[in-house]
Amino acid sequence: MLRKSLWALALLCVVLLAGAVIAVWAPDRAVETLKPRWAAPPSRFIDIGGLQVHLRDVGPRDDPLPIVLIHGTSASLHTWEGWAAALKGQRRVVSFDLPGFGLTGPNTGGDYGIAAYTRFVLDLLDALKVERCVLAGNSLGGEIAWRTAVAAPQRVAKLVLVDAGGYAFTPRSVPLGFQLARMPVVRDLAGSLLPRSLIDRSVREVYGEPSRVSEALVDRYYELTLREGNRKALVQRLGQLLPGADSAPIATLLTPTLILWGGRDRLIPPDHAQAFARDIAGSTLVVFDDLGHVPHEEDPARTVVEVKRFLGIAPGV
Repeated sequence: MLRKSLWALALLCVVLLAGAVIAVWAPDRAVETLKPRWAAPPSRFIDIGGLQVHLRDVGPRDDPLPIVLIHGTSASLHTWEGWAAALKGQRRVVSFDLPGFGLTGPNTGGDYGIAAYTRFVLDLLDALKVERCVLAGNSLGGEIAWRTAVAAPQRVAKLVLVDAGGYAFTPRSVPLGFQLARMPVVRDLAGSLLPRSLIDRSVREVYGEPSRVSEALVDRYYELTLREGNRKALVQRLGQLLPGADSAPIATLLTPTLILWGGRDRLIPPDHAQAFARDIAGSTLVVFDDLGHVPHEEDPARTVVEVKRFLGIAPGV
């Protein structure tokens, strides 16, 4: 009788374990299966160095200074939808998925260092025949933006830095997904297993007010994370992360700069906003006390007002 009970208990454990695995089973998805939902018009794909880059290019084509938007780690061009909608009536707005993220997916060399991303942005501008632009970026995208302005100041007329990387820092809170991607055993399993709840929690951790995170938003982050090769690319990117390794060039920037920051940013603390404002002569700083690490996504309507003011666009336009 005891033996039968033990067998029954063992069988129950196997069934429960199998059910748990099935619940979090999430193999890579081919990019073609994701395009219908996440690459509807005006999305298109262009070849940059053999990589099919997911891009949106909206607004007047004769704009002499297009606004080019660069997202952060694990995000996509969709993070800028609110800003693009508010700006495209007056300005040309370009957004795209960086290599390793969104629908663009991984590059062939596995190089996700800042220098490689800077070269990529300049190659993108060349492909679009954009001689000069307003360059805006969030987090990783913010660091890419200011480093592009350092490398090619003649190409960047103005900068908008949104909770940008650049200085060495100790985060108050790191999204759980990033933490797990650094753990060897877990990251090896991540190619096939990914609880949606993990993405949900990670997104809420970067918002100032977690209640603003919708199910549709979590769906977007979750499904684009599953794009074939993105999880491996994230592990490689985090392995190449060197925050603050060379922040000295920030003080050499002469580009007119707007600095936007979420006062509840727990990943890159708000005191970094003050550091950027101190080191970039003539820059303008605006802090949104109730917003987090992605203020442009969390409250696009309020944050884009400051962008319009900086660019001389009437707020109501």
